[in-house]
Amino acid sequence: MSLSSYSNVFGLDHERGYEEEILAGDIVCTGANQFPRYEVIAIRGDRAWLRDLQNGADHLGYTSRCRKLQPEGLALAAE
Repeated sequence: MSLSSYSNVFGLDHERGYEEEILAGDIVCTGANQFPRYEVIAIRGDRAWLRDLQNGADHLGYTSRCRKLQPEGLALAAE
């Protein structure tokens, strides 16, 4: 028996449809949502070490699923 993920069951696609360079220090989100937000700590190959900005928890994720948040978008969300 193989376990199915939520994404597989519902056919969700989390990949970006465009090229974007993700670097250490960038603030990103994953998927189509603006939250949660992560700081990129390090990159190795196609994986990123991400730190949740709200609670400080660390995660590993694919760089292809990270979307860089633009500074003007961060300013609007803070208002």
